[in-house]
Amino acid sequence: MDLNAHRRRPWAIEWPTLVMLVSCYALWGLATTAASALWLPLGMVLTAIAAALHSSLTHEALHGHPFRSRFWNAALVFPALSVAVPYLRFKDTHLAHHHDSILTDPYDDPESNYLDPAVWGRLPRWRQWLLRTNNTLAGRMVLGPAIGTWTFVAGDLNAIRAGDRRVALGWALHLPALALVAWWIGTVGQMPVWAWLLASYAGLSLLKIRTFLEHRAHLEARGRTVVIEDRGPLAWLFLNNNLHAVHHMHAAVPWYRLPALYRQNRDRYLRRNEGYRYPSYAEVFRRHLWRAKDPVPHPLWPQG
Repeated sequence: MDLNAHRRRPWAIEWPTLVMLVSCYALWGLATTAASALWLPLGMVLTAIAAALHSSLTHEALHGHPFRSRFWNAALVFPALSVAVPYLRFKDTHLAHHHDSILTDPYDDPESNYLDPAVWGRLPRWRQWLLRTNNTLAGRMVLGPAIGTWTFVAGDLNAIRAGDRRVALGWALHLPALALVAWWIGTVGQMPVWAWLLASYAGLSLLKIRTFLEHRAHLEARGRTVVIEDRGPLAWLFLNNNLHAVHHMHAAVPWYRLPALYRQNRDRYLRRNEGYRYPSYAEVFRRHLWRAKDPVPHPLWPQG
């Protein structure tokens, strides 16, 4: 596959991504109206799926899809369907995360779930228990959205108080995006606010399945990023980001090209990431639903 093919057509629109965006909004609109009126649990499940899919599409937008225009890509995902994370903050932190040399670093990687062992040792026992539980897949799905949102918002509030205008701008732009969604729920939607909030939380829980083991502590940066060879509904929901090592190596390649790229170069990618591989999400659930994959303190940092 020619990795530069899409770059040679600066005027081109990536239609699969655009169609997926339209479908996502249609699903969310249907979920919050007719489906909820028919049977509220159905509406809530579909709302959660649409919110998770929107987050995956937001990830595509910040990587330059479906247009070359950063403005129009951001405009396409402007409504805050997943509620919790401002687009500009997601963009800034995620692109910082893509510096592979800092992956899993407790300080420099914004998406790391590891702590400095010295910080870990000072935590009260109840917080250590909470974070250990959060390191099982079940804990990550139930507690992870609350823990992650609390930590993220608290860090951003501290940054705003310290005068970080970029962080403040991210949240200022998020408010109208969230207000647009709240207006729909309050006027057009046919589901209670509590049900929308619970469904939005469930959407974040679905996303925690993807992020749960995307990265591991490894001496070599190239060995820190996973491949999950899944082709089922979760791979669709995550827009093939289960092939995470492929995405990190080719961040400009759109989601619908990743599977073919992986199939053509499977042995190369698995050598590259030191064999960090799972055959499916079913295997991830089997191995880690109740058992932590990693310790919370970074295992390669000096202990104590």
